[in-house]
Amino acid sequence: MESVEIRGNKTTNDLLREAGWFALHSLLAVVVLIAILAGFWGAHVDPDAATPKMLCTILAFVIPGLAAYGIMRTHPDGIAGYVWISGALFFGVVCVYVLDLPTGPGLCEHCTLIERLYRTFFSITHNSGMLGGDGVLIGAWIPLSIIGYSVGARLATSAVD
Repeated sequence: MESVEIRGNKTTNDLLREAGWFALHSLLAVVVLIAILAGFWGAHVDPDAATPKMLCTILAFVIPGLAAYGIMRTHPDGIAGYVWISGALFFGVVCVYVLDLPTGPGLCEHCTLIERLYRTFFSITHNSGMLGGDGVLIGAWIPLSIIGYSVGARLATSAVD
């Protein structure tokens, strides 16, 4: 493969390497979230109770941030601070998907667009019923873990500077 110089004095190999690290850091944030969820599953918490959902929401941000902080302190990488972009893009894609879902008789039959998004992703006690009731997991916790990872990485790299 021929190396082509791109603006900013980066070759295509440099850009491919950065894209790979970007994807890996995004995946690491989701893996940390899966570990948190496995802990909740192992503790046999009530999936419909509000307290475990609130605690998991907090942990979905904090624990990936701490993991990224630890990783960046031992293996500094400037790319990890930018993975918040993948969290924001993931949230946007899921929002568009939810807005395209049909509504029928049920919990969110006459919801406005904003109310549909709020009840699907952010309401702990009054869910919209969309995404099989897993809207908080898919639309809030996954992007939150990726953004938390990015914040932790940024804090670690700013602590070194």
